[in-house]
Amino acid sequence: MYSKRMKEIIMTLKDYGQMHPLKKLIMKDLRLKLTESISQALRTLSFPKKDYSLAPPKNSEFGDLSSNIALLLSRDLNKQPIDIAKIIADELNRALPENITKVTIAKPGFLNFEISNEFFQSQIIKILEDNDSYGKGDIGSGKTANVEFVSANPTGPLTVGHGRNAILGDTVSNILQWQGFEVTREYYFNDAGRQMRILGKSVEVRYFEILGKNLEFPEEGYQGSYIKDIAQTILNQYGNELKSDDPIFNKEAEKIIFHDIKSSLIKLGITFDKFTNEKTFYENGDIDSFLEKLKEKNLIYEKDNATWFKTSTLGKDQDRVYIKSSGEPTYRVPDTAYHQDKVKRGFDLIIDVFGADHTDAYPDVILALEALGHKTDHIKVLIYQFVTLLRGGEKIKMSTRKANFVTLDELVDEVGIDVVRYFFVMRSMNAHLDFDLDLAADQSDKNPVFYLQYAHARICNIISRANDMGVGLNDSFDSSLLEHEDEIALLKYMSRFPDFLELAYENLEPQTIANYLQELSARFHKFYSHCRVITDDEQLTISRIAVIHASKIILANGFKILGISAPERM
Repeated sequence: MYSKRMKEIIMTLKDYGQMHPLKKLIMKDLRLKLTESISQALRTLSFPKKDYSLAPPKNSEFGDLSSNIALLLSRDLNKQPIDIAKIIADELNRALPENITKVTIAKPGFLNFEISNEFFQSQIIKILEDNDSYGKGDIGSGKTANVEFVSANPTGPLTVGHGRNAILGDTVSNILQWQGFEVTREYYFNDAGRQMRILGKSVEVRYFEILGKNLEFPEEGYQGSYIKDIAQTILNQYGNELKSDDPIFNKEAEKIIFHDIKSSLIKLGITFDKFTNEKTFYENGDIDSFLEKLKEKNLIYEKDNATWFKTSTLGKDQDRVYIKSSGEPTYRVPDTAYHQDKVKRGFDLIIDVFGADHTDAYPDVILALEALGHKTDHIKVLIYQFVTLLRGGEKIKMSTRKANFVTLDELVDEVGIDVVRYFFVMRSMNAHLDFDLDLAADQSDKNPVFYLQYAHARICNIISRANDMGVGLNDSFDSSLLEHEDEIALLKYMSRFPDFLELAYENLEPQTIANYLQELSARFHKFYSHCRVITDDEQLTISRIAVIHASKIILANGFKILGISAPERM
């Protein structure tokens, strides 16, 4: 939180910024203006219209922005891309676009643009003014989104595997909220069916074991110590007179486990707005209704005592079993009713976070919704790969059914909330995640979380020392003094924060933000090693203090989206 004096300074900066000619211009605005300049040049040259890219090149030595327009025009104009690029560059150089200092060409025909240092220097004002809202977008303004994640049935504690789902879902929700969406976090579960019957029977057997009666443990029963704990709780609360198959075993097991699941999630800073029970769609008739509608469309049929969904007529290789010969419905049936309900609730965006084991099933749900006449293009399914725990370089073997697993609570207790949250999003969700417990426990800059948080703590320490010396954030700072190459490199990357947040939204990939923060921290550490903040030059000191304040804002905002803390001391 900023002090009263800091808030006064920021208010003064707002006034100062209103007089600053570049105050309203951010990187996105500059790209739009440059895009218009390129488009105007194409019109002047009578070149065809093309959808071209304009983004930072991979190699920063080529400039700040690069376009592939000349390559795209090569076939239309029957010219080499390099020759087309020269023609466009000559046209642009007649009157350089605002804040562009140079247009250059790189093989095989890329147009590269250098942006003035003044533009990047001016961004400090924007960052300080926006403060904890810097980087926020309005893509989702006035829109609603539903994010369903975790959705583990109450058969046991949340494990490491559930943890990746939970953190991905919560962080994606944060990304959407940062873009202005009103987000509903939803947990969908089933407290009936075969798994719950096995859970109840497992608890029942342990209950009678405590009483000295040995019953046959169910095949594929749940063997964890938590089952014995639940049995003991039931014995303490209901006494020793319960009979076999008493519904108390199921009811209490579900209640206790669900309480523990919610507690585990709250510990990670995750709360849900809505819990939806699969059983609802059997009781309210939604499942019977949609099955009847599919039957009317000749998309449901009986074969081998089972009910089938005729997906082969909808582009699939083979039909899918909807209801097994045992009478047990497959996941596709209630999941379709559930998604139909979500569609009817009118969300602008619906997101499901699923493990790789759902890859085969969810397309059939989408197919059924489309067959029922529902819109589905606003449903986004995020599939994440699974997690392997490593200790000493060796894989920790886990089996949920045999209770040979590491719970999410145990993981948090061992390495901390920040590490757990960050490690689960620092790799693409499409990649398998090796969660290295040794690295997670490391308190050096080898640990990526420590590296990020140390940058924030270091900034706080510098600001504290400067304040003690009577030098703080000052509205008279001169951004033109920030001309060292490491200062400019830092400022350039800071100005791209809103772009990376928008990219994270477009891809629904939290890793984008994690990667950005790592690079920002690296640039800050390099800046700090080459540019003393507190110097004998008072004006330079004041300007550099403004830079580190702006860096601190961006780090804190990024941490907030990822759900990790921003420590002031380490």
